[in-house]
Amino acid sequence: MQTLRIAIIDDHQQVAMDLVDWATLPEGTFVRAFDVPFSSEDVMVAQLADFDVVVAMRERTHFGSSAIGRLPRLKMLATTGLRNAAIDLQACLGRGIVVTGARGAAQSLSSTAELAWSLILGLCKQIPSGQDAARSGHWQPTLAQGLHGKVLGLAGLGHVGSRMALLGQAFGMEVLAWSPNLKPERARAHGVEAVSRHELFQRSDVLSMHLGLGPATAGLVDDDLLRLMKPGAYFINTARAGLVQEQALMEALRERRIAGAGLDVFWQEPVPAGHALLQMDNVLITPHLGYVTRENLQVFYQGVLDNIRAWIDGRPVLALNPSS
Repeated sequence: MQTLRIAIIDDHQQVAMDLVDWATLPEGTFVRAFDVPFSSEDVMVAQLADFDVVVAMRERTHFGSSAIGRLPRLKMLATTGLRNAAIDLQACLGRGIVVTGARGAAQSLSSTAELAWSLILGLCKQIPSGQDAARSGHWQPTLAQGLHGKVLGLAGLGHVGSRMALLGQAFGMEVLAWSPNLKPERARAHGVEAVSRHELFQRSDVLSMHLGLGPATAGLVDDDLLRLMKPGAYFINTARAGLVQEQALMEALRERRIAGAGLDVFWQEPVPAGHALLQMDNVLITPHLGYVTRENLQVFYQGVLDNIRAWIDGRPVLALNPSS
């Protein structure tokens, strides 16, 4: 019987092999982890050509119809998360490839909110520039900004957005929210004022994105909305880069029409070396860390492992949901 070969890709922290017990798979199963992103589709296909199962981290490596068609041995694509816009489900269906998803840890939503607040505090308190100045012998180079009495605007009041509201209120902020389907009574239940999209951008001192990405929200944040923001306002995105039109945000930052941005999600990941965002002193960047905690990855990989074992045994698996 041919040995089952499993590739775990995008293991950037080199932890996948240790977080769960892959040895519980049938004897002789070969498992290899790849920690470096593939530089091109050709490189990816060459590296994965001999594997039956690929374990993908949510929305990191793109599996379009071209790549799927060039991996004839692939029988199962097991991703973390319950949605993965980087996987062409129709192409997989056409090839008979089983595609599964895996739930994360319950506290992962709190982790994303915590990361968003890290970006907010880093910007308002000038932490990165303050640290750089202190290390170079320049004491108190700039003024920090207080949050009490300021306006926190939330685009989205779901699981993460509602946590953001609670923390904003703890800082003494007035909290506004908008989303395409937000009902005023839901906003009131969270002590939040429901406003229009334009009012959200006009009034917010800190505007944080917490919407899902779909046809109705793709490219939602455009030049017109960004021009409504206060010159001293900060824009935060820990949700999806596709919610924002990249050039519109880049121009707003370059022209300093807003005070700055805190970003954890990007239009291309990893962010290419030399990208203009990396050179801007009014941008605070984290490398998509919102969901990357030990607890969350452990639950993700355990779910993946359970799916692979179920597939081997012919039992039902947790199918990946459509991304839209």
